[in-house]
Amino acid sequence: MKQVNLLAAAFCIALSTFFASPVLSQTDVKKFRVIAFYTAKQDLAHISFVHEANRWFSQMAASYNFIYDSTNNWDNLNPAFLSQYPVVIFLDTRPEGAAQRKAFEEYMKFGGGWMGFHFAGFALTPSEYPQNWDWYHNEFLGAGSYLSNTWRPTPAVLRVLDKQHPATRNLPDTFRSSASEWYRWTRDLRTNPQIDILISIDSTSFPLGTGPKPDEIWHSGFYPVVWANKNYRMVYFNMGHNDMDYEHKTNRELSETFSSPLEDSLILHTLIWLGTKK
Repeated sequence: MKQVNLLAAAFCIALSTFFASPVLSQTDVKKFRVIAFYTAKQDLAHISFVHEANRWFSQMAASYNFIYDSTNNWDNLNPAFLSQYPVVIFLDTRPEGAAQRKAFEEYMKFGGGWMGFHFAGFALTPSEYPQNWDWYHNEFLGAGSYLSNTWRPTPAVLRVLDKQHPATRNLPDTFRSSASEWYRWTRDLRTNPQIDILISIDSTSFPLGTGPKPDEIWHSGFYPVVWANKNYRMVYFNMGHNDMDYEHKTNRELSETFSSPLEDSLILHTLIWLGTKK
């Protein structure tokens, strides 16, 4: 309990620093509703993140005047259901049904807000999640397909590239993230004029990852981890993969995604911007 209280205190201090003065309070935020979709059936690290995220967003909702709902029924991704929510979150996967995908695309094109985490951007052909949705992966996210990742999940020093975006305003130049498995992609987001890269991995993070495979350790390169699409109200976060004790077969959680106060503030600030600004 003491550790939890210390983490909460650290988060509040970071939040008060992050948000513009005066400090954001419950009364500053116009009430809005958020719906998070998730699958949480396969990778234990992703399942761990989903459960942690549902707890964390529920706690933030109680303090910051929004309503947080979650569902694992992707058939709820339909116009009538979505009309209740100005913000949608994909916690781990993406919709697979044609009607679900059409409803989400229309929701975004008509001004809906979206946040996605980690595996929500994944696509690899061949795999259970092939790149079979061009609008989502190529136009909306802009990243194309998954190419490779670091391993093990480790924290990184992140560099803020755009301090003018509402999601990143008031962040320091660099900050330390929580542990995650970091992805790279087939498309270079720097060449896409509609993509606004907000945050990337800072060069001081290298080498990033511990292996054991050499290609799971990054020694150089440019890796965006948070970005927005200027044509939509959206932000994608590459975070969302907790470290798990697979080696000793305990499957114990070794890290938490919501453990970096500045990263937590970034996520919360993004959500409130999406929920309250048109």
